[in-house]
Amino acid sequence: MLPRSLSLTLLNPTWSEEPFPPVDIAWVEPNGLLAVGGDLSVARLKNAYRAGIFPWFGPREPIYWWSPDPRTVLFPERVRMTRSLRKSLRNKGYRITFDTCFAEVVDACAAPRAYTSETWITHEMHTAYCMLHAHDIAHSLEVWNPAGELVGGLYGVATGGVFSGESMFSREPDTSKIAMVALAWHVQHWGFKVIDCQIENPHLMSMGAENIPRSAYLNILHNHLHVPPPRYWVADPNVDLSRWEPQPT
Repeated sequence: MLPRSLSLTLLNPTWSEEPFPPVDIAWVEPNGLLAVGGDLSVARLKNAYRAGIFPWFGPREPIYWWSPDPRTVLFPERVRMTRSLRKSLRNKGYRITFDTCFAEVVDACAAPRAYTSETWITHEMHTAYCMLHAHDIAHSLEVWNPAGELVGGLYGVATGGVFSGESMFSREPDTSKIAMVALAWHVQHWGFKVIDCQIENPHLMSMGAENIPRSAYLNILHNHLHVPPPRYWVADPNVDLSRWEPQPT
């Protein structure tokens, strides 16, 4: 239940181009809650990500919009690769692709996990991000095993030089980590500045994610809004990620 002592901006569901309120009025607790309502149209989602805002809500809840402080990010050149992860990359024959089955990746991310049957990726969210994908704004990365099975991946939103990761999944050991390493290598080589992880969790922090002030994240975002996206989201089949030593370009 939301505290009664605080007000919350109510967005108009019929005005997709409606400006968002300034993020510095977002709540401290829960961290980053900024607005409620509106819709999940392509126009509104695009405006949200350009302002450092994202939707996050559960089944049977209204649409909540967030801009937390601090912000969890992963600088591609700081991604952490363990010896066991390098071994998996070297020996298990995984193949990386982009955008070959976006909807299937979102389905996999929404599937029940070992620790919970709940998901925030509702049918409404699934539809919205598939629409972003159709507009070349959202992208997926897939990890395939030698049998041709989809065993890991992630999806997110590209905004200039920032890639906002929305969710990831793993069906075999290390495959979500492999997806993140592959994403980091490619977006760094395509000129992206940072991977936005939004909110910290142990998995992301173990891979090198860090918390930075929201103001610092917004400076990065706004200074790189006009970085041109890659013409084609295609994985480089020649890169050996097991030998990659991340470092600034």
